[in-house]
Amino acid sequence: MTMRRPQVSVVIPHYDDLPGLGRCLDAVCNQSASIEDAVEIVVADNNSPCGRDAVEELVRGRARVVVALEKGAGPARNAGIVAARGSLLAFTDSDCIPEPGWLSAGLAMLERFDLVGGRMEVLVGAEDAMTGPEAFERVFAFDNRDYVERKGFTVTANLFCRAETAAAIGPFGTGVSEDREWCLRAVRNGMTIGYAPNAVVGHPARATWRDLLGKWRRIDRESYALWRSEGKSVVGWLGRSWLLPASIVPHAVKVMRSDRVAGPRDRIKALSTLVAHRMWRFWDQQRLLLG
Repeated sequence: MTMRRPQVSVVIPHYDDLPGLGRCLDAVCNQSASIEDAVEIVVADNNSPCGRDAVEELVRGRARVVVALEKGAGPARNAGIVAARGSLLAFTDSDCIPEPGWLSAGLAMLERFDLVGGRMEVLVGAEDAMTGPEAFERVFAFDNRDYVERKGFTVTANLFCRAETAAAIGPFGTGVSEDREWCLRAVRNGMTIGYAPNAVVGHPARATWRDLLGKWRRIDRESYALWRSEGKSVVGWLGRSWLLPASIVPHAVKVMRSDRVAGPRDRIKALSTLVAHRMWRFWDQQRLLLG
């Protein structure tokens, strides 16, 4: 794809998921906003084992590929930002599928806010045969409206900002919850963040218990690193971890009332995964305290 002076750069970090990246690129190229000249796509490959040639072959002129040698989603996004030529930036992940109106809806909200986060939809393999982790994630995963409006950050799978805003905030961090830390850094410096309900990105649910634990092992580790980097106490983290078993009861009520799962079978799957997940995270957070 040959583009001149793009107005928008879509940055997609990638690591060794060519099928997912292919679906993501198809969705980005199918946006209702025109991609003729005004939009470029930058794939920031995190030195995937499949090799740059394989990534370039998959991209086939739809995007530019840059390689980030430092491991991590944060460094990959940083490399994408450096390579981006647009005055506006849109971020999604290589395993995500933006809906056709995603780009135009998110960019429109940049007229009102410095940072914008869009709506996340959890995708499952089969609606009539969800696994326990899929049912659990349908209820609890990626509540980006709550993240934006109550907690002051957006997931980087659905993030919009101006290039000058990203430069002012600085690079994404490593070893911490980089999306949360980056956005909170911006908010502390007086920047505003808003929610775009019509900028929708689909994210696949974790389908197996192993995949779900892998996700939360990373999140707990990065959250603890961020907690300590902000100067918060070990006692505070301990108290927070002890709330996890207690959270089962109110969150069980949420499962029973949720319209994201239908029927008793999926609710039971979500409830059983909730109990196992909260008890596992309680143990995992104690483990982090013990080093």
